[in-house]
Amino acid sequence: MTLLPPPAEPKRVMASDGVPIATYDLGDPDGPVVLAVHGFASSAYANWIATGWVRELNRAGYRVIAVDQRGHGSSGKPHDPSAYSMGRLVQDVLTVLDAYLVDEAVHVGYSLGARVGWHAALGGPQAITRAVLGGIPDGDPLTRFRLDEARARIEHGEAVQDRLTQAYLTMAEAVPGNDLTALVALVEGMRGGEQPDPAHPPQQPVLVAAGSEDPVLDGARRLAEAAPRGEFFLIPGRNHFNAPTAGAFRTRALEFLARTAAPADGRRPAR
Repeated sequence: MTLLPPPAEPKRVMASDGVPIATYDLGDPDGPVVLAVHGFASSAYANWIATGWVRELNRAGYRVIAVDQRGHGSSGKPHDPSAYSMGRLVQDVLTVLDAYLVDEAVHVGYSLGARVGWHAALGGPQAITRAVLGGIPDGDPLTRFRLDEARARIEHGEAVQDRLTQAYLTMAEAVPGNDLTALVALVEGMRGGEQPDPAHPPQQPVLVAAGSEDPVLDGARRLAEAAPRGEFFLIPGRNHFNAPTAGAFRTRALEFLARTAAPADGRRPAR
């Protein structure tokens, strides 16, 4: 028996290029909005609902709009690498906010979702008032991902020799509904694209967090130090894959959001 709620039926928002983006509207509709964006090969349910984040955010009075990023969960899963870029992923989440008539929101993201949050926040504080960015590196974390080995595994069942590539594929296969071909296309499409740049940080309050066993730890700390209103939190005893389940991370994030709350956080008036 599981104590987790069943996955909700998503509401789909159409991206500018016609890819449907699955969204989940959870909590008090009058509460300040948290936009929750998951990591690579995960989903809104796996990253935020099953780990207790949505429960704790709802208890704190936040309305959570969680997103399945393109290529993931119940969203569209193009197999063409050109369908994936940082610009497209950022535009997807801004399109979701617009569809929900939300002017301002907190961005809570992990890994790929944190990278999206960094870039979304660069547009100014009007849309993203502050952000919690977990497991975010200051470079391309999938440079070492072996596209050739991943494709050979998908197409011919060949064994993957590279440990990082195998770790990501194992994680991806553990999430029901994942399409490995779409995820490999995402890696190819985003490789060499925009990365979080310490020279151009968000101006909003930003909490950056990383596990003590996460290889991106030093890069994440550099990003926090570069942001003028940045803070860093070390998630003790966690690596890149299990940091989202850490209660200490949730507690620190909620404290940060309460302390930096802006009166203007909320919703766009109905038209």
